[in-house]
Amino acid sequence: MKPKRPSIKDIAAKLNVSITTVSFVLNGKAREMRISEEVTKKILDYAKEINYTPNSLAQSLRTGKTNIIVFMVEDISNPFFAKLARIIEEMAYRKGYKVIFCSNENDDRRTRELMQVFKDRKVDGYILIPSAGIEKQVKDLAEEEIPLILFDRYFKGVETNYVIIDNEKATHQATRHLIDNGYQNIGYVTIPTQQVQMQDRLSGYEKAIGEAGLKPYVLELPYVEEEVGEGLMKKFFESHPELDAVFFATNYLAKRGLLVIKENFPEKVHQWGLLTFDDNEFFKIHTPSISAIAQPLEEIGKTLIQMMLQLLKKGSKDTIQQVVLPSKLIVRDSSLAKTPLSQKS
Repeated sequence: MKPKRPSIKDIAAKLNVSITTVSFVLNGKAREMRISEEVTKKILDYAKEINYTPNSLAQSLRTGKTNIIVFMVEDISNPFFAKLARIIEEMAYRKGYKVIFCSNENDDRRTRELMQVFKDRKVDGYILIPSAGIEKQVKDLAEEEIPLILFDRYFKGVETNYVIIDNEKATHQATRHLIDNGYQNIGYVTIPTQQVQMQDRLSGYEKAIGEAGLKPYVLELPYVEEEVGEGLMKKFFESHPELDAVFFATNYLAKRGLLVIKENFPEKVHQWGLLTFDDNEFFKIHTPSISAIAQPLEEIGKTLIQMMLQLLKKGSKDTIQQVVLPSKLIVRDSSLAKTPLSQKS
């Protein structure tokens, strides 16, 4: 038979102290409740001796809190999200919270299922990158006053907390950078634009192109297998031999695009202006190094956790915060001033 798990009651009985005293000590409130150092040490030493661990289920039923936050993104293996997850985990842990990380693959059904699982488990709060079709579920959480922060994107029809980047301004600035450096036929590779952040990025590109009196070249790459997507990019580049620059709307599109260019148009790697949204270590060591719009990871993580802690402490009612953070254009070799072909590598 499996041995019985030690409880606070067992510790209290063994040491001849009250259950309340044991609870205060094990929850770090000994000094606050004026429990003597002698009693505190006796309880902590015995708890360590018997390898006592709290029953988290019973604790959550008693307090109504699980001390668990969900961080749901498209793909937790994406270096951008992985780095952000590490920052959030460390900050949350310092405040006594654990974080569950998961990927929704930008799939509505999967997102709904995951949200229901976490709701059933009564997690304390959600930091969520929503897929396009879960507006109702987000609205329901907001109306139930469950601590919720949307990240990267939001729903214009739902009044909720969010932290986003200045996507339109960032792509406008980056496109202007290419134009100012002599590029006139700038392709833009993106994904379907139902998502607000992708709409804003496309808008920034189109605004800069329009202001300069140039022609837009846009490829909206559907959600397909990588090989199919690479084939579509190859066809797009072949159909527009006049291109002299390409702007990728995400870092994973940039990686796939660079592979297509190197395999099919190797001379263009040094002839085209190349730029991507979202920086990555890979872009620093690529030849040529790739210019990128960098999102402020530390500031994003700090803002998300600070907002969540406020919501968990005060509740979500009347505390709507909508934060837009600035990004930074990092200029590298791939977008330097255009030079005549005779001077290109």
